[in-house]
Amino acid sequence: MKNSRERILTSHVGSLPRSDALIAANKARDSGESKDEAAFQKLLTEAVADVVRRQKEAGVAVPNDGEFGKSMGQKLNFGAWLFYAYHRLSGLEIAAIDGTADVSTRPKPGQLVLKGSGNRRDRAMFRQAYEDPESGVWSGMGIVTNRRPVCAGPIEYTGHDAIARDIANFKAALAASGYDEGFMTSIAPGSVARMPNRYYDTDDDFLFACADAMREEYKAIVDAGLILQLDDPSIAESWDQIMPEPSAADYRKFAMLRVEALNRAVKGLPADRIRLHLCWGSWHGPHVTDLPMKDIVEVMLAADCQAYSFEAANARHEHEWAVWKDVKLPKGKIVIPGIVGHATNVIEHPELVAERICRFAGVVGRENVIASTDCGLGGRIHPQLAWAKLEALSEGAAIATERLWR
Repeated sequence: MKNSRERILTSHVGSLPRSDALIAANKARDSGESKDEAAFQKLLTEAVADVVRRQKEAGVAVPNDGEFGKSMGQKLNFGAWLFYAYHRLSGLEIAAIDGTADVSTRPKPGQLVLKGSGNRRDRAMFRQAYEDPESGVWSGMGIVTNRRPVCAGPIEYTGHDAIARDIANFKAALAASGYDEGFMTSIAPGSVARMPNRYYDTDDDFLFACADAMREEYKAIVDAGLILQLDDPSIAESWDQIMPEPSAADYRKFAMLRVEALNRAVKGLPADRIRLHLCWGSWHGPHVTDLPMKDIVEVMLAADCQAYSFEAANARHEHEWAVWKDVKLPKGKIVIPGIVGHATNVIEHPELVAERICRFAGVVGRENVIASTDCGLGGRIHPQLAWAKLEALSEGAAIATERLWR
């Protein structure tokens, strides 16, 4: 995995804006209206090549495929990073699930119980704003059907053909644009397992079954010579879905189990080909009930990977760069902090971008910082703004490079 040895590198979290044509094609394919698979795959291959080329033009040093292999059939979509996995696993069935239902259905005695996203403490605290369609606050509720997957049988990975196509499309696009390194995202076990379990004896058994199944996707990505990014909001974001609010110590035990499942899934894979993305949920809301970074950073660092991606640009977490004054980044590790945000339409000024980068460089070392986004940009803000943010990120990284290496 590259580091910022000679200049500040830039990357992002994963999702990038899809074209109107690809969104329409996904919608038609997912609904069964279109049966022309060859035409869809041709469109997808061309779209991946285009999004990699655009990243090159925007100055992104470590690109990805935009997560285009993860179907997004509508412009506003916060869940493609998650829902794609349900089409690549056996043992699931679709059932009517209330958004306020418990996710933890078979916890062990004394374990914390994870509620559904409709039970967030943030949502309860700001209920009037969340329920006002003109407030600009959006929780993710209502746009996703309440018919959701549940575990009803043995979990096994069935997405071999799909991940092979994703890899082939991306590697061809990297070569065409002259890149020698790129990353591909895959959902981590802890986030896969956030669905009702009606088959395994305990939720822990279900979690580790998800780890064993998803390992096949992780290995395919690494074996292809790509960087694997594991997306696991469950490590920090689940805090907001546990009521009453637990102690930080109890929650760390809850989160560490997810890290243990992740580590089991990547056992034997080279850590220097893996990065982890942690966030507090990408919904556009107040986020006043987020768990502080200081209370989860050691859990994050327990993941067997080389680099750690996390939110650091938004107004609830920008100040937490200072955590690294007290927490020593292990030797050889890399931080990939969010330097531009997905939750605001304001385009960050390159000077602010440079200032944020230099803060991190000052506490962990310039070579250990890759400048990134807070979360995925695709499906969350307008495409024109998403690309402008990546350009500002690259411009700010150039300014930071000049300051840090002069």
